[in-house]
Amino acid sequence: MPKRNILITGGAGFIGSHVVRLFVNKYPDYRIVNLDKLTYAGNLANLKDIEEKPNYSFVKADIADLDEMRRIIRDNHIDGIIHLAAESHVDRSIKDPFTFARTNVMGTLALLQAAKEYWEETPEGFEGKLFYHISTDEVYGALELTDPEGIASPFTTTASSAEHHLAFGSEFFLETTRYNPHSPYSASKASSDHFVRAYYDTYGMPTLVTNCSNNYGPYQFPEKLIPLFINNIRHGKPLPVYGKGENVRDWLFVEDHARAIDTIFHHGKPAETYNIGGFNEWKNIDLIKVVIKTVDRLLGNPEGYSDKLITYVTDRPGHDMRYAIDSRKLQKELGWEPSLQFEEGIEKTVRWYLDNQPWLDNITSGDYRQYYESMYGKR
Repeated sequence: MPKRNILITGGAGFIGSHVVRLFVNKYPDYRIVNLDKLTYAGNLANLKDIEEKPNYSFVKADIADLDEMRRIIRDNHIDGIIHLAAESHVDRSIKDPFTFARTNVMGTLALLQAAKEYWEETPEGFEGKLFYHISTDEVYGALELTDPEGIASPFTTTASSAEHHLAFGSEFFLETTRYNPHSPYSASKASSDHFVRAYYDTYGMPTLVTNCSNNYGPYQFPEKLIPLFINNIRHGKPLPVYGKGENVRDWLFVEDHARAIDTIFHHGKPAETYNIGGFNEWKNIDLIKVVIKTVDRLLGNPEGYSDKLITYVTDRPGHDMRYAIDSRKLQKELGWEPSLQFEEGIEKTVRWYLDNQPWLDNITSGDYRQYYESMYGKR
């Protein structure tokens, strides 16, 4: 009998595939069930290296289908859920907020209810069970950018620092920061966070929430900034920059996020919230210039060769100026901290995309969708 039966939702996506791979390889005595709807951002090619592992299985399903969630949780005797499945692209949420509400809010609610019903029926009840919900720093709203012309990126510091570097402002998101979402995406995630906490308060169901900063790394869908720009530089296409590129984000390498999820799943306290961040703030325009410089160098282009591709475009509605996570609670209580400095992470990321161009081309061409539709049918 497996030691744990864990359901990981959204496991064919960017962050989810890294979490699935980590758990499958690190815990051979666990049975890992990867649940994914295989929407445009889901790609089982992300998990080719572990798809034949005996402790891994995949199921295609929609988290908003309550009856299907009941069946999957019951049939697989699930005792732990790591919930990553979500619509996550802000621009898409502005165009289609209803899809985000259905997946992020109603999907989370369906999972919560299905888990609650099954766990209450087990002899041990909620004991040894956990519903772990992965959220975003965007639910907190925006921080003031006190010195947009001030200390330029690169700005990096380690999580072991006693004090934050104050290059862009003196405030940081804490676990106690009031929610103030500004986009349909962040509003949908904020709502799902509240439902997760309500199931603990109302039913005593063991839940916890983490809010993470921007992730980057291998297998990210190329609508996101870093893989999009790597791919556009490859093909000499424009690099669209919102506004003046002065928006500031905190960046975390995706494998460090997966390690944090592992740590929190096993050692976090139910009903708690943990912020996960990279202690690594960058203005978008400075981040973009680092990506350009790295890609050009690895492609053998002269330095500055692709700078001409930068194209400033009209800012999107409700574009928050600055996000910055304070993850010292996670460091102090559970001992986690980022393992990579940003320059090392960017080098590793760019090399991966350039070394895996067939993966990137398969995504941008849409060929991967035809393959999954032939196997599982259209969604």
